[in-house]
Amino acid sequence: MDDQSTIFAPASGFGRAAVAVIRLSGPACAAVLAAFGGTPPPPRRLALRTLRDPRDGAVLDRALVCWMPGPDTFSGEDMAELHLHGGAAVRAGVIRALTDFPGCRPAEAGAFTRRAVLNGRMDLTEAEGVADLIEAETAAQARQALRQLDGALGRQVEAWREEILTCLAGAEAALDFSDEGDVDEAGLDRALTGRATAVRDAVAAALADGRRGERLREGYTVVLAGAPNAGKSTLLNALSRRDAAIVSDRPGTTRDVIEVRLDLGGLPVLLVDTAGLRATEDALEAEGIARTRRRIAQADLVLLLDAEGAAEALPEAADLLRVRTKADLGGAAGEAGGLAVSALTGAGMEALLAAVRARAEAALGAGEGIVTRERHREALARCAAHLDRVARAGAEAPPELVAEDLRLAARALGEVSGRVGVEAVLDRLFSSFCIGK
Repeated sequence: MDDQSTIFAPASGFGRAAVAVIRLSGPACAAVLAAFGGTPPPPRRLALRTLRDPRDGAVLDRALVCWMPGPDTFSGEDMAELHLHGGAAVRAGVIRALTDFPGCRPAEAGAFTRRAVLNGRMDLTEAEGVADLIEAETAAQARQALRQLDGALGRQVEAWREEILTCLAGAEAALDFSDEGDVDEAGLDRALTGRATAVRDAVAAALADGRRGERLREGYTVVLAGAPNAGKSTLLNALSRRDAAIVSDRPGTTRDVIEVRLDLGGLPVLLVDTAGLRATEDALEAEGIARTRRRIAQADLVLLLDAEGAAEALPEAADLLRVRTKADLGGAAGEAGGLAVSALTGAGMEALLAAVRARAEAALGAGEGIVTRERHREALARCAAHLDRVARAGAEAPPELVAEDLRLAARALGEVSGRVGVEAVLDRLFSSFCIGK
């Protein structure tokens, strides 16, 4: 790393609290502890110190301090933590004093984890696991993030990459020593092609997962659709257990999509209320209906609500579940496979939730997805394409082209873990982090 500054930031929430933690990372950590509180404590042990402002000796706080010499730390360099009393004035005073300390500067979003990646303490996929764990709202999302933070994707990608590099070494040996009598080119070609094909098949299998990892991160999208006054907004409020949407018996009340996030048995579900589908001359309502149709086309599941039993023509959707609302008013049970519910009495609501949960579980799994971002998928797809050329060409392809395809396949895998082309990805990734992580 070229940056020799020492960064600091609050690592706990703002507002009144029992404790406020300020984290530091960089070469001046020991000097900061000495200047603020005297002799640093033994490594990795909390010690009580009176913190004083180095500028004038004024007491800032009585706090616990921790000194963690690198490289065996989260960021891979010297780190320290100040565990202060949680008042806003105490925290602000310490931050002001740190800002004036030579060699120190406030940290940007994700700066600590960025240093961990650049110092080799974690690869890029593990850093993405940290980001996903921070953002996780459900148990399944947290499980998936923890698997990635533990290195599940990084280890698998590195194993594939090592196998490709072994193939590449064989291909280059055939090129460099083709005139040697003890080099069996045919045997090398067969072995190389077989190993490249095995890696290609493994990568293809990882890609053929129905995008479980990405969908779990983003949430399973359930769109409520149907004619005006079918009870969509009432059902949304009942499922979310709050008044998220305006309910009225006047047709066309909902003119834009309304989104509510739910934790459904540990699975993230994005519930979307939409404008009623009908022919209309109202330009504003027509735009709402156009947005409804776009959301239906993008949905994982569409709940088609129709109190009258007449289905409106819909755009093609991934999955469709018919629901007859207002069951408390009586009437037939609806078409086969449909569910009858009443948001007013609660009748049928548990069955509806169970049906949605079953479909979400089938689509998302339980957090075992290995490919969790579009970036991973694009790089793995490029790797598979290069290996496919090697597998299909076999011994007939010029060895120079085989070696180049293997080289590009290894490079694509290196992009997943951050071995190559990392800077642009780091900028995008860490812009979404919180300060202090």
